[in-house]
Amino acid sequence: MLKEDERILVQGAHEIGIELKESHIEKFSYYLDLLFEWNQKINLTSLKTSREIVIKHFLDSFTCIKAVELYLNIEKINIVDVGTGAGFPGIPLKIICPSVVLSLIEATKKKIIFLEKLIKGMSLKDVQILEGRVETFGRGQEHREKYNIAISRAVAPLNILSEYCLPLVKTSGLFIAQKGRSYRGEIESGSKAIQLLGGEITKIEKVKIPFLNQERYILVIKKVKDTPLKYPRREGVPQKRPLYF
Repeated sequence: MLKEDERILVQGAHEIGIELKESHIEKFSYYLDLLFEWNQKINLTSLKTSREIVIKHFLDSFTCIKAVELYLNIEKINIVDVGTGAGFPGIPLKIICPSVVLSLIEATKKKIIFLEKLIKGMSLKDVQILEGRVETFGRGQEHREKYNIAISRAVAPLNILSEYCLPLVKTSGLFIAQKGRSYRGEIESGSKAIQLLGGEITKIEKVKIPFLNQERYILVIKKVKDTPLKYPRREGVPQKRPLYF
């Protein structure tokens, strides 16, 4: 018999269009328990109850999966999660779609140690943690324009986030941003920056997160041309001096 948190997870996933297997439920239960344990030591999430974490982290991450599912039949698709924190949305995506080759960019050492334990504890394969600033990876030959999809959630306004993410994406690849109701203003101030960086907004989808009465949106940005070599600028500059036009 499912516990209450597991019931919410399974029902919520079903409403989004994802059918969870027993192996999925076991991994998410482990994820939840480890997150609670480590949150006593370091600030991984401000959410205090398991119900909140299931809804606002796990189910919210599932909406990102639905946005990229058409591309998941590509063998060994490379996805990078920018500013992953405690692993959202990248780790839930990997649990549901194990064939994905996942890279997690995170700069905080304590969070990286948590992610390492999480990945090992769930025996996830083809997952690498990239320790450092995203600007560094966006300029380096090893990671620049190497990914099919970049995803990010609650990291920065869209004009800043685009400078972080689009340099990592291959031409014809996607940048997926999860946003709240403020997305309209972010598009207004960031649309020209997106174009400059080689992107084009192709879809804006309002998504419903089960058990949550808040607006959520998925922004799908296609990489239509190479990002100019001067971007991203050096560490800290995109945040201090965002691209405005």
